[in-house]
Amino acid sequence: MNTTRIFGGLARLLAGLLAGACALAPALAADDWPARKPITYVVPFTVGGSTDVVGRVLAQKLGERLGQSVVVENRPGAAGGIGASYVAKAPPDGYTLFGGTISTHAINASLYKNLRYDPVADFEPVSLIATLPNVLLVDPNLGVDSVADLIELLRKDPAKRTYASSGAGTSTHLAGALFADTIGVPLTHVPYKGTPPAMVDVSSGAVTFMFDQMTAALPLLQQGKLKLLAVTTPHRIALAPDTPTMQEAGVSGFEMASWQAVYAPKGTPPAILERLAREIGEIVKEPDVQERLGKTMGMELVGSSPQALRELMASEIPRWAEVVKKSGASVE
Repeated sequence: MNTTRIFGGLARLLAGLLAGACALAPALAADDWPARKPITYVVPFTVGGSTDVVGRVLAQKLGERLGQSVVVENRPGAAGGIGASYVAKAPPDGYTLFGGTISTHAINASLYKNLRYDPVADFEPVSLIATLPNVLLVDPNLGVDSVADLIELLRKDPAKRTYASSGAGTSTHLAGALFADTIGVPLTHVPYKGTPPAMVDVSSGAVTFMFDQMTAALPLLQQGKLKLLAVTTPHRIALAPDTPTMQEAGVSGFEMASWQAVYAPKGTPPAILERLAREIGEIVKEPDVQERLGKTMGMELVGSSPQALRELMASEIPRWAEVVKKSGASVE
């Protein structure tokens, strides 16, 4: 009896059975999803920022529609990289979702020299939730009333002037770096672990200025603790119709818009991705969501298909690679 042949055959049979089981597992997971356990929605930034607000609205609404709890978990740091690398390693079973942004899934790919995740290879796009404008913010007591005034102030003594961001490598960081490069003034970047502490320091004059999303700035703007100088979108926005765009304010070619999206770990079953995209598409149409995220916070709600988000990334990643290169920004 040829035992080598027999054992070899058994080994091949076992390997085939294991491969078949692995291939079947995602399908089985999709069949009973999401009945087995609560879903974790990872927000890669601190509580209170726009990504957190979007995540909590979606978590509540998805929970109602799916009949399963959706729990928000904040994992801030490294421009969203800590949360992203965590989700990239999570089981692709539909029980871990990620609140991605222009930073985590477009800018970081070229900004970070040693990124611990691949925004394309490690994730499945689910849906583009919304786009939203960035705005230029200063302390009301800084003594400037326009972008031109700010530029004049920065040029007088650049060594004393700084700009804040919600974290090294975020779109707010890159906006500040691009602004400094555009006006030809070397400025010091001060990164924070999230938007709220950064805005507090700008409002107190500890930092000269910052760019951030209109959604996050609204409370302090309404309290008179921040001053709005310009918006970074190509056109003026409904929430601030009297505020000029950066280009109208004299900074030629300066344009930037942030976005919020949902992702799942690579290999998550298509049926789950499609179900999530359908539910999100309906959620963004709900009147209370339109009121809270749209009218109140200035977001342009989308609710796209997975393919549409994939196509957005395909255009945004090379676009921001060029911006990063031009600005000279880099993070270890």
